[in-house]
Amino acid sequence: MIGKRLALARKAAGMSLRDLVAAIDKRVSAQALSKYERDEMMPGSDVLAAIARALNVPESYLLGENDLRLEAMEFRKNKITSRKEEASIKASVLSAVERYLEIEDFIGAPSGAWSPPQGVPYRVSEQGEAEAAAERLRSAWTLGNDPIPNLAEFLEEQGVKVIPLKLGERVSGLMCVARRSKGADVPIVMVNQDDTGERQRFTLAHELAHHVLQVPGGAAGEKLAHRFASAFLMPAEILWREVGKHRDALSIGELVELKALFKVSIQAITYRLKDLGIIGEPVFKRLFEEFVRRGWRKPPYAEPGAVPPEKPERFTRLCYRAVSEGAISEAKAAELLGITVRELGRRLENPA
Repeated sequence: MIGKRLALARKAAGMSLRDLVAAIDKRVSAQALSKYERDEMMPGSDVLAAIARALNVPESYLLGENDLRLEAMEFRKNKITSRKEEASIKASVLSAVERYLEIEDFIGAPSGAWSPPQGVPYRVSEQGEAEAAAERLRSAWTLGNDPIPNLAEFLEEQGVKVIPLKLGERVSGLMCVARRSKGADVPIVMVNQDDTGERQRFTLAHELAHHVLQVPGGAAGEKLAHRFASAFLMPAEILWREVGKHRDALSIGELVELKALFKVSIQAITYRLKDLGIIGEPVFKRLFEEFVRRGWRKPPYAEPGAVPPEKPERFTRLCYRAVSEGAISEAKAAELLGITVRELGRRLENPA
């Protein structure tokens, strides 16, 4: 039956039942669509094809079966304007996660590789504990104090699925856990693919915090996740080595060089320097007044030294591998990647 997937695809497209009726040229009524979604009726082949075209999904997707469910999804509610928007984002996330796990099944790649370090989730209730948790996780993953060049790829190596999605202007990212009746739980981090690279990296570290920390709910928990993210991306030892333990002034040029080192925003670096007591409130305030004057506090956050977007490539690599090994057809790989068969052929043969 197609009910669950039809409802999912419709919500992902941001359509109401009446919107979908119009998109399929009124082939059936809203009442009939509602019955399809409740699995009380099945559409005929011509109606099914029309629905698939209108929702921009393959017919095979609507007819498929999967027991995947998402749990513990973290939204920052003040950034979601409506239940419809939240439902659309959730549907898009579930569809993307489903495709990811499907390709792993095709080639037998393990999806349950996530093995939380000992002690996770770390119980954190104050800023110092968030700092210590970041140090503890870096130690467990043998990262030392070095900056992480490609955070998305690194997290995927640890078993965290990183999925870029269009999440709108108000949502930078979210996290959840994917569960199936068979197989281990899979931690998921979604990141807004339209954000700058520096914002994406901080989002990834922040959402990672929600997977590895046990924090209070609400604003207090968000602040602790922020502190964890800052410490995870910018270890104190490196900052003390590069900047010193106390400064009465900092130039913009020095901040730009630190940005190149850590690949996070100048503003995030400045907050981190304040958190560590390297700069005091007067210096912090002067710097942010300068950021305002230069227009860096508002979209498009046009700081110098732009960081390239984070691009997790594991899903794409798995699709290419499946085609090469004959596990799936080029048509199926193109469907999973959301591109045409012609575009897939071009990427496989002439990626430049």
